Amino acid sequence: MPYFYGFSTGRCRFDVPAVPVRTAGLVTKGAKTMRHPERRLLVAVDMERYSRRSNLQQYEAQQDFKQLLQMAARDVGLDRVTWTTQQAGDGELAILPRDVPEARVIGRFVPELDRRLRHHNSSRLPAARIRLRVAVHQGMVHLDGANGFPGNAVVHVCRLCEADPVRKALAAFPGAGVALVVSTEIYRDIVTEYPEQMRPERFRRVEIAHPDKDFREHAWLCVVDEDISSWEPSDASPVPPSPRPAERGTEERRRSPAERDRGAPSTGAQISTGDVHVRGQNAIGPNATAIGSVGRDVTFGADGGGR
Repeated sequence: MPYFYGFSTGRCRFDVPAVPVRTAGLVTKGAKTMRHPERRLLVAVDMERYSRRSNLQQYEAQQDFKQLLQMAARDVGLDRVTWTTQQAGDGELAILPRDVPEARVIGRFVPELDRRLRHHNSSRLPAARIRLRVAVHQGMVHLDGANGFPGNAVVHVCRLCEADPVRKALAAFPGAGVALVVSTEIYRDIVTEYPEQMRPERFRRVEIAHPDKDFREHAWLCVVDEDISSWEPSDASPVPPSPRPAERGTEERRRSPAERDRGAPSTGAQISTGDVHVRGQNAIGPNATAIGSVGRDVTFGADGGGR
């Protein structure tokens, strides 16, 4: 009987595809045994401004991050030892056990985490403060993945956590500790039915969009212990950078001489005081003295006759 690397090849067929064999709770395909996915509560947590910290600051932030999560969970009767987690330097993805009350996670754990973060940050410089984005969703997930947790629910909760509106909301409230975003299902089934310490009226419905990843969903957002009813995502848009000198010169050339004489706004500096227009230097208040070199950059009189 022929042998192939010590194994008998008699009566073996290598051209027959493996057929999945199903047993209780398992699916076997070839030599790989895959467990059926389970419906679980998923919590994604991400730290604000982590990459802007120095090496030492990142090291300390990781330690504080884990300690704060542990203490907040303990204080509301949750045991983080039972959580299945996938760690990252600036956060984690947690798969919670089946018997963890979802209302306790959202309605008590998250507010307690926010309180601890506020207290932690009150005695630290801005560079050492820890502020978190927290996303909560539920769905089917494989717990035996070879390199993480396969499942669309995992992708969904991570997309929520890294979304632009969540980042902007946290940035808009510098004293806050947690910006919380939950999926529509979690808001409907948990927040509105079993709010505990999280008031449903403090949530705002937002659109979460990642066009480059073909992801567009609605979710519900709040900044814990803050009123965001009048906040809009556009309120936190970054201020556009000042134009470079070359760009200012280009913009100045686009303006007509009449516009420049009238003191029309431009990206270049210009001060108008009565009938005196000075570009490039300073003037202070009505009828004040314009400080600068008098030359072609100064216009006297409404018609420019004193140039």
